[in-house]
Amino acid sequence: MYATFNTIPGPASESPDDLPPPRPRQKRSQVTRACDWCRVHRIKCDNNQPCLNCQSRGARCSNEGASEFRTLPHAFREIERLRRRNQELERELKEERTRNRRNQAAPVIESDAQLPIPPSVQPLSAPIFSDHIAENEASRRKYGEGIYTSTARSPAKTWYGPASLLYFISRLNAFLASTLQHHLPEGSMHLNSASRLLDGPISPPKQSTDGRDHIPPDDTFKGKEYLTPTQEEYFLDFYWQTHHTSLLVINESDFRQHYKSLWTGSRKSRKPSALVDIVIALCMQYGMAQRRGNPFPSWGSADVDFNDATLAGRLHYCRCQTLLASELESPTISTLQCNALSVIWLCCASFQNMADSTLALTARTAQMLGLHLPPPQDLPQHEREMRRRLWWSIYVLETKTSMKLGRPFVLHASHETCSLPGDGYEVAAMSGSNFAPLDDNTTWLSWNLHNTKLVLLVRSIYTAFYEKYAEFSHGDDSQADTDAYAAFLLIHMHALEPWVRDVPDALKIQRKDNSTPFSVDRSLLDVEQFAPLWVQRQRLFLELLYHYLCANLYRPFILFNSGSSTPLSSSSLQSPSPAETCANNCASHAMALTHFMRQIMSTTDILVGWQEAFQWQWSCAMTLVGFVLAFPHGELAKPARESINASIEILGIFGNSFAIAASAATVVRVLSETVDHIIVPQPALQLQGVDQELGFVPHADPSAGEVPQDEQAPAMIGQADAGHTEFSEEVAIAMQDILSESMDMAFAVDGYNDMNTLWPSPVPIPRHLGSYYL
Repeated sequence: MYATFNTIPGPASESPDDLPPPRPRQKRSQVTRACDWCRVHRIKCDNNQPCLNCQSRGARCSNEGASEFRTLPHAFREIERLRRRNQELERELKEERTRNRRNQAAPVIESDAQLPIPPSVQPLSAPIFSDHIAENEASRRKYGEGIYTSTARSPAKTWYGPASLLYFISRLNAFLASTLQHHLPEGSMHLNSASRLLDGPISPPKQSTDGRDHIPPDDTFKGKEYLTPTQEEYFLDFYWQTHHTSLLVINESDFRQHYKSLWTGSRKSRKPSALVDIVIALCMQYGMAQRRGNPFPSWGSADVDFNDATLAGRLHYCRCQTLLASELESPTISTLQCNALSVIWLCCASFQNMADSTLALTARTAQMLGLHLPPPQDLPQHEREMRRRLWWSIYVLETKTSMKLGRPFVLHASHETCSLPGDGYEVAAMSGSNFAPLDDNTTWLSWNLHNTKLVLLVRSIYTAFYEKYAEFSHGDDSQADTDAYAAFLLIHMHALEPWVRDVPDALKIQRKDNSTPFSVDRSLLDVEQFAPLWVQRQRLFLELLYHYLCANLYRPFILFNSGSSTPLSSSSLQSPSPAETCANNCASHAMALTHFMRQIMSTTDILVGWQEAFQWQWSCAMTLVGFVLAFPHGELAKPARESINASIEILGIFGNSFAIAASAATVVRVLSETVDHIIVPQPALQLQGVDQELGFVPHADPSAGEVPQDEQAPAMIGQADAGHTEFSEEVAIAMQDILSESMDMAFAVDGYNDMNTLWPSPVPIPRHLGSYYL
């Protein structure tokens, strides 16, 4: 009934050992969590991002629910973490309440000046107060460094931040003082400038018994000799040839109509106008400096006590301020224009703190007029564009001043700030001036737009550096910290590269060897001979301003503590550190500016007598002196020394225009010789009679022997192969006195931006020159 099956073993199953080993089972790939699309469609996903399915369909691959807790252990761990955090917060709250009860239990001595707190007003809570203290502490760290120094005339001290040239000079001075082992007196830090003689820009006062100069109470401006109508017309025409194309705060057409209306009903005297007075004062100031800068033997050198051009037009300036006093409560656009021009005049006259205070008033006046907001749409388009140009001119003016002085910014950008001014053909046609376009996309207003963008980019780099590395202490940090600071700055400096590319070719001054504009290769500039003067001015101004701002950004990494960084060496195979790269970049930009300035000053009269150009050169000269002292072995040390010599020549040319520039040339010359004595071993270097003149006492290593002149290498004091250098007490005092004179140079800072730095060929100056200095 049941069948029996007999299994007959085959040949393959005769022995278990002869069976092939089973294949290992392939492990199934696990996916942590499928993406949203694969999970919805219930298809296999992978761990790639995006996954293969989303790539093939060309759609977005998302995983929005990845942070959700899908398992019970994950949820328990999150609950435990939140429970611990809650306990920590409860403990901190309990401690804060205990601290508040102790403060309330302490006795409080009330004074009559204290006002009771209304019951509806709660006292400032401790957490808010702590946050306020923390904010002030951060601000203190950011701006805590710097130098307190008095002006040339007053014992009162004012503060200059770590970004200022004055602070850099103080670091240089401290290093030399420690090297020379001689204390620098406080009262010997000032040069002979206009701010040393006067409390303000008026006629020279009488000396009082308390050592300070005071304005005579009866010294009014009534009855003073002002310009004749013909002379006024001369200087006003002068303004449109010089400042107008780079100082975009005045509408030429509106100003001419305003000036014409002042002569209604009279041919001998005009109605008072603060705007006309400050424009005339500004043109007189520069006109006299430019005139003195030309080699006329009858003029002689400028004398700050008698005919310094920096004080030319001071009577018109003071009359302008008298008229503005009645407009403080109800300012107008004209009030704002006068304040902006007053800042520039004060900077050129070396009244630096007065200029800074006037600039703060100017910034607040601009906000009173609502210029920081988008212009009202019911205004005509040309007025809306004029308001934008005014706001951004003042914003850039304040930015440059604050960065140069190292002081906190007064104006801050916000989301409500008006847009940048336009530069198209339609806007240029409504600007009130008639200038031909430069090319298809560039007008005379394009310079102002790109100049504003440059300063805004530099401000963002400046702010990022000094906020992130507020405790950077110039050599006191470790090498790793210093390099980290420098690397951070180098990364942010790349933000300037797009700006360089975006500048139109019509605004770039070309090079004779076809090198790249705004580069630091120190090639010759190709100044277009038949281009309008205002075009040449804008091109050159943009090039010089770029190098000047870059040198200032890199300057904090010129460190005088030799132990904080390895000296730069051209023979070293090791690549320079980030800090050394920043120092090299600073010197390169300073040398580039000096190279261009020397070419322009020696072949043209474009920059003769211009205060801002002098300040740029003075800043770069002191920067190069510090670089040579800090890095005597660097491959840039030799070209830096050559640039210092070129700076002395340039400052000497400026000295024909104003006395403070002549003092600057002397300071740089002798300071350069002093640095040579410090970093070069003796008697290897023989400076053409300087040793005998200064009383230098060399003590060389007797075993060193004579060293050929072409084989000598600079060496810092203290190195084993440098010998030993000593200074007599008289020499140390003389060197310190020479260096101390440089401190006041930073007071006449170029705290303004939209200034014309170029000048056409000299034109005849009217007679009766004596009245021009009033």
